[in-house]
Amino acid sequence: MSVPFIDFKEQNSLIQPEIDAGFKKVFEKGDYILGEQAHLFESAFSKYCEAQYGVGVNSGTDALHLAMAALDIGDGDEVIVPTHTFIATALCVSFCRAKPVFVDIEPDTYNIDPKAIEKAITKKTKAIIPVHIYGQPANMDEIIAIARKHGIKIVEDAAQAHGSRYKGKRVGSLGDVACFSFYPTKSLGACGDAGMIVTSDKAVYDKALMLRDYGRKGRYEHKIKGTNSRLDTLQAVVLNAKLKHLDEWNAMRAKNAAYYAELLKPLSGVVTPITKSDRTHVFQTYAIRLSNRDQVVESLKAKGIGALIHYPIPLHLQEAYADLGYKAGDFPVAEKTANEILSLPMFPHMNKEQVEMVVKALKESL
Repeated sequence: MSVPFIDFKEQNSLIQPEIDAGFKKVFEKGDYILGEQAHLFESAFSKYCEAQYGVGVNSGTDALHLAMAALDIGDGDEVIVPTHTFIATALCVSFCRAKPVFVDIEPDTYNIDPKAIEKAITKKTKAIIPVHIYGQPANMDEIIAIARKHGIKIVEDAAQAHGSRYKGKRVGSLGDVACFSFYPTKSLGACGDAGMIVTSDKAVYDKALMLRDYGRKGRYEHKIKGTNSRLDTLQAVVLNAKLKHLDEWNAMRAKNAAYYAELLKPLSGVVTPITKSDRTHVFQTYAIRLSNRDQVVESLKAKGIGALIHYPIPLHLQEAYADLGYKAGDFPVAEKTANEILSLPMFPHMNKEQVEMVVKALKESL
């Protein structure tokens, strides 16, 4: 029997009746764009994140891009970004014609290293994007202190951390603005692309609303140059249904992660995830480290185990950012992590037998 990397069949079955009923209402009402369900989800999710406002957009990438634009980041500005993350974190800076400045990560959490942030700040720095990688919040106290000291903004990339907490506060309420992806594989996932900007800053909220809808206030009154990036009402139906179960499903992920840790503890050479005592980890991804990762991942796949690598090439070594002049060796922690990181199957309804199968296959592969 194989174990997929992710399998949402059971949770989809659980919410299918509510989704069917919601779709029927949308079809009857015909409010496919910025409809009632979209507004309800914006309100519900921002409240869940302990923030005042939510702006639904069509992807996590657009959430980051429009958040940058709402903060007036543009030509000549610099934004500090961890090099160990998905490329969308940096692309949102590039889309605004600003410059991403890459920094190294912490060796234990794989989150952005606050000490590296401090060293990278210049007179041109306008923002920091801490990525709550794999589902655990970054070291926000230190990051907030640095941002306040230098008068720069914090944009949380919370695409992998729906529902996690830092010192009791929800991710999404920790910076000036936060960005979420609802890509189908996320712990809160739509049935296609979707995203949201969350903030308690009214000015950022008002500008993001215009930016996502052609820069307009009235139907044909365009205040600024915007774009078309709106959360589909049908996707909001799915997300509203799933949001009610998110805490329960995150708890199920945590239970699976604890069982993984128990079974993996005796294995020599396997570095398992750590969770800092002042925060929670929602385990969007269960990432281990191995020195012989490349051979092991191929062996696991041959055994029917859906293992993946997040992320094998740090952003500073990506061809897309070759123009910035970074080289191998610039960020040793991220580079070592990229060579060793391996993501094991993880989803809420994963059972103990499946966890045991993955660990058994890993032992054999090692």
